[in-house]
Amino acid sequence: MKKILYVAQREFIATAGTRAFIFGILVTPLVIGALILLIPRMSVQDAPAIAGTVAVIDPTGQITDGLSAYLEPARIEKRRQEAYERLQEAMPPALRSASGMKGRGGAAGPQAMASLLRRVPQLRVVRLEPGADAEAAKAALTSASDSEAQGGRVALVVVHLDAVQKPPGAARFGSYDLFVRAKLDDRVIEEIDDGVRDAIIGARVSQAGLDRAQIEDLTSVDKVSSKTVTAEGEGRTNEVLNQLIPMALMGLLLMSVLMSGQYLLTTTVEEKSNRVVEVLLSALSPMELMVGKILGQFAVGLLVLALYLGLGLVALLSFASLGLLDPALIVYLIVFYLLAYFSVGAFMAAVGSAVNELREAQGLMTPVMLVIMIPWFLWMPISRDPNSTLAVALTFVPPISNFVIMLRLASSTPPPIWQTLLAIAAGAAGVAASLWFAARVFRIGLLMYGKPPNFATLLRWARTG
Repeated sequence: MKKILYVAQREFIATAGTRAFIFGILVTPLVIGALILLIPRMSVQDAPAIAGTVAVIDPTGQITDGLSAYLEPARIEKRRQEAYERLQEAMPPALRSASGMKGRGGAAGPQAMASLLRRVPQLRVVRLEPGADAEAAKAALTSASDSEAQGGRVALVVVHLDAVQKPPGAARFGSYDLFVRAKLDDRVIEEIDDGVRDAIIGARVSQAGLDRAQIEDLTSVDKVSSKTVTAEGEGRTNEVLNQLIPMALMGLLLMSVLMSGQYLLTTTVEEKSNRVVEVLLSALSPMELMVGKILGQFAVGLLVLALYLGLGLVALLSFASLGLLDPALIVYLIVFYLLAYFSVGAFMAAVGSAVNELREAQGLMTPVMLVIMIPWFLWMPISRDPNSTLAVALTFVPPISNFVIMLRLASSTPPPIWQTLLAIAAGAAGVAASLWFAARVFRIGLLMYGKPPNFATLLRWARTG
């Protein structure tokens, strides 16, 4: 056992102590963490003041007034305030209180309010003559003197003649054209676009002799948030998180397994090609060397898993406190990482011992990688229907069972406990089979040189080893 631990320690230090590993693995979480801290601060900075005119060529004579009323600063601010309140209502109470938000009618956090409202644009609507030259009007958008700071022209709206009244025999109404100044804030463009459409709809309703307020009252229904009913009670349903959390957990598991397995394959091939393995075999047995290397790279993968899990731990715990994530999933993540790594890592160690260089390993690894990626290709149907026949069947097929069960456990309807325990048993059986196969191939392949083997050769080594 002491020899195995020596090999594991050497393998861990040789991999995790390199500059490439430190830069590639440790720097990435730091950059992501820095972005997490900086983006909220950047998002609350005041947007530049927008002041200018919106020119309108309106041959119908019914759009300009409605657009002017829609773009009044007071109405823009009111719409943004209403959007902010809808955002508050959609957020879970714990997250709302953590961000400084209150319920409808209450006080709101100043930073969150500034982030949503920004600085309201000061837009003035000017109607041009119906016969005005559209090309000349567009030229004003590129004029150096008509800058945003001077209150120059920021947009031009050209309303079609049939936008309000449909010509006889026409299949549908006409529309409008919108031209904007370069680099205009997209939120301002959206306000102008919404305003033109609102004014056209209002003009069409008036032209038809209908009451717009009554029509909107009849055709609008408040959107409600669905609630998930469980044995513990009712909780808010979050469709986005129901899709993203299973994918994130399975992706984290897959990344850790493949990364540590790739390091194991690379170091084994390098030691064999450099004849270092012959020196090592003079001091310990092939089994001790293989187990030590697997344990060392297991520790490397566990370090990677801990780094990225630690990066998202605050979010995970926050989701758990909101009832969106079961804390037991973190425990399951570690358990299935253990099973998945030893299944995949053992095979990578066997392949590394059988080839002479990394290029030769690609042909043997490609089928295995395709099998491991099956859960990633199927994550959407499995997460949407975690109790389907396909999902249940793949739960008991190692090594992909370790990834599929994580998808099902993190889904909105996790599997029964007996299926989880059976998946663990199937994963353990897969680990035993992988280690048995790898041990036999490893013992023969380490000192074999020359033509690279194929799968048939590996199976023959396993039978005779």
